Amino acid sequence: MKDRKRQGGTPLVVAAVVAILGVSGMLIVDHGPWNKPKVRAAETANYSTTGEAARAVGATVKQTAPTSPLEPVPPGPKPVGPANPSPPQ
Repeated sequence: MKDRKRQGGTPLVVAAVVAILGVSGMLIVDHGPWNKPKVRAAETANYSTTGEAARAVGATVKQTAPTSPLEPVPPGPKPVGPANPSPPQ
């Protein structure tokens, strides 16, 4: 048993090659020259708010149904506001 030599490092080499190719592939796909953000100036935007864009395509805003006055009070303590509320800006 003393002269037995360990052989078979092929799976380790294959796993390392697959890992290197996978990481490099992800880097190329995520950070390639075709994946750059296209920044536009605010003047080129068609609408300044989501509401304006929705109304432009004909969407209407409807009010939600009022809650029932008989709705039970949820159990547990009532939520408390922050200790130091930030001043309105």
